[in-house]
Amino acid sequence: MDEGRRGMSLRLAAVVAVLILLVGGSAPGPAGAQAFRGISLSTPYPSQTVRGDEPISLPLTVRNHGLPPQTVTIRVEQAAPGWKATILGGGRPVGAVHVLPDAEASLTLRLEPPAHARAGTYRFRLVAQGERGQAVLPLALTLGQVSPARLRLTPELPSLSGPATTTFRYRVTLENQSAQDLLVNLEAEAPRAFQVTFQSVGQQVSSLPVKAGESKDVDVEVSMPRRTPAGRYQVRVRAVAGDARAETTLGVEVTGRPDLSITTPDERLSGRATAGRTNAIKLVVKNQGSAVARNVELTASPPSGWEITFEPERIDQIPPDGEREVVMSVRPAPKAVAGDYMVTLTANTGGESESADFRITVYTSTLWGLTGILLVAVALSVVGLAVARYGRR
Repeated sequence: MDEGRRGMSLRLAAVVAVLILLVGGSAPGPAGAQAFRGISLSTPYPSQTVRGDEPISLPLTVRNHGLPPQTVTIRVEQAAPGWKATILGGGRPVGAVHVLPDAEASLTLRLEPPAHARAGTYRFRLVAQGERGQAVLPLALTLGQVSPARLRLTPELPSLSGPATTTFRYRVTLENQSAQDLLVNLEAEAPRAFQVTFQSVGQQVSSLPVKAGESKDVDVEVSMPRRTPAGRYQVRVRAVAGDARAETTLGVEVTGRPDLSITTPDERLSGRATAGRTNAIKLVVKNQGSAVARNVELTASPPSGWEITFEPERIDQIPPDGEREVVMSVRPAPKAVAGDYMVTLTANTGGESESADFRITVYTSTLWGLTGILLVAVALSVVGLAVARYGRR
């Protein structure tokens, strides 16, 4: 019996131990683990090395952690001798800021070192005093040798090729390899008549703010006149921020492209032709492109019943800024009605072609006119004889 009771007691003790563990695991932690309530004052880098020949601006953040809305006064309790300290809010000197529960306000501490400040560490102490809380922020600024600002430009593809009608687009990475934020100006040096523009995030820009250690992608667009000769060109791109400079060279390879046009010696796209007869019309085929036009063929789309041929049928080659004469033989249909007709002429060379609408004014043959007059005269004679013969009756 004693053994049974002892076993029952052991089982009850085990159950109680488990319950204690379960309750203990869900119990709240120590007071230090609870959420912080009060006012905090902070800056990203409370200890840093700066240059002593220019003012220093430090961002400040005042946060209300779970307290009612309140006004927090900000003051510089301790400043290094000779230094001028100003707290700015919205660009103006301020002495207090209003913060809502679980919200924050941004301020700026502007520190101006004295003239000819010596190298060394200077200490400051800021105090944020709220209605129900206080925060202290110690600062340490060391005047010494600061690494000079450095920039770097890296093109994704340093060279592109295409015809002169192409807009060449390059992706260039701009890196600020220094410990200070920079406003970087973008410049380009290109051949005459070339146009160079910079774009960032879809907008055209001429300068970019780049934070310390940050990189930004810049799109460089290069365009040129369509008659730019084939060849290799260079575009120098520079990034400048004070004494910091970076440069890279972009290669532009313009491939040749013929550019054909069809006209006449007097540059009028019109001519005359007589119905039913072969008429010769002189044409001029010009190449205003940057490459030789080879094996140029001329074709036409005449009205039904017309015949159009060219002499020569094929032009072996036309150099850039060159031209060749071609004789177009036009034979309108014999029964074509007098008037204006449009004929489409096309010059083809490889994958390039150019079309032009040519107006042809058609006249009827003089023989047909005389025949018509003769028929009218005969008809009038027949009518006159008939009237004379039968009119007396």
